[in-house]
Amino acid sequence: MKLRRIKAIAVKESLQIVRDPRSLMIALLLPIMQMFMLGYGTSLDVKHIPLCMLDREGSQASQGLVKRFSASRYFAIQKITGSYADIRRDIDDATCKIAIIIPAGFSQSLNDLGTGTVQVLVDGTDSNTANLGANYARAVISGFSTEVQLQSIQRKGGVVQSMTPVDSQARVWFNEDLESRNFIIPGIVALVMAIVGAQLTSLTIAREWERGTMELLISTPVKPLELMLGKLLPYFIVGMADAAICLILAVFWFEVPFRGTVATLFFTTSLFLTVVLCIGYYVSVSIRSQVGASQIALIVTMLPTTLLSGFAFPIEQMPPFVQGVTYFVSARYYVSILKAVFLKGAGVGELAVPILCLAIYAAGMIFFAARSFRKTLD
Repeated sequence: MKLRRIKAIAVKESLQIVRDPRSLMIALLLPIMQMFMLGYGTSLDVKHIPLCMLDREGSQASQGLVKRFSASRYFAIQKITGSYADIRRDIDDATCKIAIIIPAGFSQSLNDLGTGTVQVLVDGTDSNTANLGANYARAVISGFSTEVQLQSIQRKGGVVQSMTPVDSQARVWFNEDLESRNFIIPGIVALVMAIVGAQLTSLTIAREWERGTMELLISTPVKPLELMLGKLLPYFIVGMADAAICLILAVFWFEVPFRGTVATLFFTTSLFLTVVLCIGYYVSVSIRSQVGASQIALIVTMLPTTLLSGFAFPIEQMPPFVQGVTYFVSARYYVSILKAVFLKGAGVGELAVPILCLAIYAAGMIFFAARSFRKTLD
């Protein structure tokens, strides 16, 4: 293996990138577009749920409950309707996702029995929003109920005592505000690296076949390993530049906490980038059409990274068989590394297992990618 040959191939491929506007667009614009679109469009936080209320009593107590919901950041009161038919129509039209119905005699029941009943109607077409919204509504009603009971005890001259002998104080580590953006954005970095790396390199060899330059390339003394290294080196540099762009956007624009070291992040990123570049190169060798190679590369990188890496869905909640499959997805290790580096400040020592798995994966892909190219026209 001679460095002069690798340099010549790398220079040729770099010129090809500059002359091809599609490659430049993928390399420079796609990471920024994905970061903004997914960063703002993907969120698991459920706030300002559209809420409609029907107050059939209109007393001071019922209005107090209405104000409780109005003050909550989890709900946004859209309408205070006057009939049950209006409630049904608003839920059918998706004007509101949750409806609260305060019955007549609500305050009388509170005064006489110390309890009251409130009906909560939930639109279940979105199960996640429905479950969270129902739990939030119960919490608001429970807080209001506790306040009413305490006021009732004080009016009767009683002494307010703690009803719970054991208290609990929760403290959240690593993501103190429980912002879903803080663990989604690192996963987006992995998705960007996977798509950009594989998409760019999936065109390398296929482009030579379509443009009729493969015969000239085969006639040169360049060896398969030298060809692969020369082809992938420019894209590796571009990929690391994209990683730097993603890091800057994540920290300074989306304000995701970064508690680890840049060296750890870029070292692990280089391993994952090697994996996806070799996958794209292998696809490009196997499929001689740029369109076909691009589509296959998109499927084998984007789908596993999105569905089986823990980026979109927790691996612990998957069926046991699917959990076993995720061990063969390189993005699983990279996503776990990103979250640990960003939020926990983990170093190489704490991440030894996923880094080792990623390194083994990278070595295997280098081996298969290097052996995939043959200097023949068959």
